[in-house]
Amino acid sequence: MTQSSPDNRDPAELVDEVEALGPERTALDRLVARGARGAAWMVLIAMGISVVEVFLRYGFNNPTSWVHESVVFLVAVTFALGGPAALARNSHIRVKVLYDSAGPRLKCWMDRFNDLVTLGFCLAMSYAAFHMFWRASHNPLGEWQLERSGTSWNPPFPALVKGMILFALALMTLQALLHLVQSIRARPADHEPIAHESTDRETR
Repeated sequence: MTQSSPDNRDPAELVDEVEALGPERTALDRLVARGARGAAWMVLIAMGISVVEVFLRYGFNNPTSWVHESVVFLVAVTFALGGPAALARNSHIRVKVLYDSAGPRLKCWMDRFNDLVTLGFCLAMSYAAFHMFWRASHNPLGEWQLERSGTSWNPPFPALVKGMILFALALMTLQALLHLVQSIRARPADHEPIAHESTDRETR
């Protein structure tokens, strides 16, 4: 007869369990990943109003003054939010040749170093983004005045985009800090590969 045990399960079940956990490392990462899925709809909105502009411009000879800047704004915001989303999903581009060949203890220290460098980078970029947004949101006298596009419609999109960049970088800084705390608390055993027994059975 065929017998199964908790330690000798179907590989497909193990894959499903791993995928259900997701690549997010913290509760904040999971929140950011859910928010990113909602923010991705801005690309569809940008495409939709672009189609409307084409019909109005070439079909009715009635072009708009707001579609182009709105599309640029929506796409820029989407790109800005892509940073926290990639950090949350651990989907940023990287070369893992050295990491994959390292042992568990070295991997543990490499994770700590990587998270420390990421935190330092995000802090520096957040500092620069703050000054960029300050100049876009205040006039030379220090009064609140949003930078505008200077077109006939003249929306405050330049200032809003820079504010979104600041928000995204501040969020990435918090994510990186939580990742660093997590990697410091991690043990080398957490990087040990999981060995699964063969699931081949013999029917007797």
